Amino acid sequence: MAEGVELTIDGRSVTAEAGELVIAAAERHGIYIPRFCYHPRMSSVGMCRMCLVDVDTGRGPTLQPACIITVSDGMVVETASETAARAQEGVLELLLVNHPLDCPVCDKGGECPLQDQAMAFGPGESRFVEEKRHFAKPIPISDLVLLDRERCVLCDRCTRFASEVAGDPLISFMERGYQTQIMTFPDDPFVSYFSGNTVQICPVGALTSVPYRFKARPWDLDQVESTCTSCSVGCRVAVQSSRDELVRYLGVDIDPVNHGWLCDKGRYDFEWVASEARLVVPLVRDPSDDTELVASSWNLALDAAADAVADAVAAGGPDSVALLGGARLSNEAAYLWSKLARSVIGTDNVDCQLDDGLPADAVLGLPRATIDDTCSAATILLLGPDPKEELPVLYLRLRDAVVHGGSRLVELTPIATGLTPYATHSLRHDPGNLVGALQDLLEAGGPVAEQLAAGDLVVVAGRSSLAGSADDLLEALGVLRDRFPDATYLPALRRANVFGALDMGLAPGMLPGRVRLAEGQEWFSQQWGSVPAEQGLDARGILEAAAAGRIGLLILLGSDPLADFRDADLAERALAGAGTVVAVDTFANPSVLRADIVLAAAGYAEQGGSTTNLEGRVSRLARKVTPRGSSTEDWIIVADLALRLGHDLGVDSLGSIWREVEQVAPAYRGCSLDLLESPAGLDGLVVPLGDRPGSEDGPALVQWQAPPPSGVPPPHAYRHRLVVDRKLYDAGTTVSMCPSLAGLAPGPILRLNPTEVQRLGLSDGERVQVTSARASISVGCRADRGVPAGVAALAFNQPGLATGDLLDAGQRFTEVEVETR
Repeated sequence: MAEGVELTIDGRSVTAEAGELVIAAAERHGIYIPRFCYHPRMSSVGMCRMCLVDVDTGRGPTLQPACIITVSDGMVVETASETAARAQEGVLELLLVNHPLDCPVCDKGGECPLQDQAMAFGPGESRFVEEKRHFAKPIPISDLVLLDRERCVLCDRCTRFASEVAGDPLISFMERGYQTQIMTFPDDPFVSYFSGNTVQICPVGALTSVPYRFKARPWDLDQVESTCTSCSVGCRVAVQSSRDELVRYLGVDIDPVNHGWLCDKGRYDFEWVASEARLVVPLVRDPSDDTELVASSWNLALDAAADAVADAVAAGGPDSVALLGGARLSNEAAYLWSKLARSVIGTDNVDCQLDDGLPADAVLGLPRATIDDTCSAATILLLGPDPKEELPVLYLRLRDAVVHGGSRLVELTPIATGLTPYATHSLRHDPGNLVGALQDLLEAGGPVAEQLAAGDLVVVAGRSSLAGSADDLLEALGVLRDRFPDATYLPALRRANVFGALDMGLAPGMLPGRVRLAEGQEWFSQQWGSVPAEQGLDARGILEAAAAGRIGLLILLGSDPLADFRDADLAERALAGAGTVVAVDTFANPSVLRADIVLAAAGYAEQGGSTTNLEGRVSRLARKVTPRGSSTEDWIIVADLALRLGHDLGVDSLGSIWREVEQVAPAYRGCSLDLLESPAGLDGLVVPLGDRPGSEDGPALVQWQAPPPSGVPPPHAYRHRLVVDRKLYDAGTTVSMCPSLAGLAPGPILRLNPTEVQRLGLSDGERVQVTSARASISVGCRADRGVPAGVAALAFNQPGLATGDLLDAGQRFTEVEVETR
């Protein structure tokens, strides 16, 4: 603890930290002071006055709000004195003057701090008999949040969150005096990726969410804690169900990751789990009509899948089998698929990414920073995607580090990001030439190079555009490794459990526990019986081989290359050229509809296990509801398939799988199930652990070797370099299957610098023709100051636009011509 301050609270002598608020010090010592406006993650404003207590600093006791008074030596605090109790009663009486008696129908009823504190600290009856005020209700202040103004107690929590935490000050106090109310500005709705947090922290029922309103009551709900898998940040979440159906997610406050916040996608995407469109039984291609998939039993479908594996191996050898996907899986299921591929089938053609991330050796071999390390670093260098769109809660943490924590942000990206307003230095580079821009920056010296060299440096690294390869970023990371050998890296890959899948070996040339195939061959041969001798194909290589007819069996593990692979032409040719396609998925997406055998997998909260986030933190997943129909847990599917291939994988539960992972995978040594389920593992465990028992046994962990920089041609004078980025809401399967989120995708739009729009004589929304070497598409355009001249930006996988038609997965960058129609 920092410098101690001795004070007395309710007759007890306690020690607090210097500068600590009285309300926080009291709570830390088990003394609750009622409050409405106070929130530990936001500034204190002392607006509700519910926390009035008697404070004596040596000049006699006076009533003071505990949420804005800091502790001092010798201070005496009485939280339940007669004076304090009368003051708290008075505050509650005034708050209830106009508060409606909506409790029987209010979503907050049963979990409402106003209800609880009225019972515990209120007067018991009101002296006011006048008519309460009334407002029209509810008012939609966004697509996801409704406002009942007469319930509001003006605590300022929602407005402080929007301004201080999210940086979206679109909700504010309006009017004055008696008419003061929370409202949005005219024609300017509360458009924020984080609006659901205001509903959770509202201490009354003034703000309610559209997906949950009137769906359940608190006493109907059953709850478990789990980990969000909407992206790779791994926010801690409370999963709540009623009548065996998910109805709400709430953010759980853990210091290392999400501070209690969730993005709206992660908060409201529970709707897809109960979708009527879910795959609930296995499907097989109808032998009498190969255009149809028909329902099948699990025995028949698994037998057909096992026959397809055996036929493919017999015809073309183990290398004719490939597994694509796996980032949707738990760690345990990913481990079993990796083991099945290597030790049973004998193929190393496995990749959990779809050519939109980074090679596994770079992700796993660079020195990893945690989220806390990043947010406490002197300098944060962003070389990657917009965190606000792809990793929203990481964006909140980075923004807080810069705005409130004193970190400096240097941004080197092809277009502006959500963090641009907070960057100390925000610089642009030509798409495909990040390494050249970085080298020029470091060689020129100046304030940016000085900032990078000042104090500890954490690099947030990921693909900023799908219109080019990862080579540019890898070369830039090599330059940084040479120049700043003590720098650490936080990889910014978006897919849910992509880091766990990589750790479990779902990448070519990589075995479970962050071990290269070459170094771990002997070790894993002893553990598993056999492993392939040569490194296999990555996602692009698998699809190219399938397109050429060299893949006899393609297994899709929750992946949809037709919609989600950046080269649409290659994906189409691959699905057509593969001999047999087996899909393990939750929905009949475009790729599943092309499969020959479909195995219906259980969804989120329908199966347990663990997941690993972008910092390497392993946390638990909880099962809360029954899998829909006869859909089956992923690990059971792979174990049953292995039995039909004549191999027993030696597991009979998720626990037995994890015990094998701990024993076999070097990076996970010491990360036991008991430790994960203990209080020490409540917030997850970052692997490798600092003191891995037995770490001297087994192969060494992977070390990354950087590629040498290569030359990049200058931009073409009459073409635009294309940036293809992702938005939080898109045409992806889970978003499309959530009624509350499906309409939030921004849609197809080409973003150009205003000077380019003016030069072309265009107005916002006017359609243009965008032509690459691959294809030509028509799309509306919009001026965007965050896009430099000579660059054109498109979002990937938006409804109504096939961006992938423009892209060639073999190119370092993509150039397009933009013409008026």
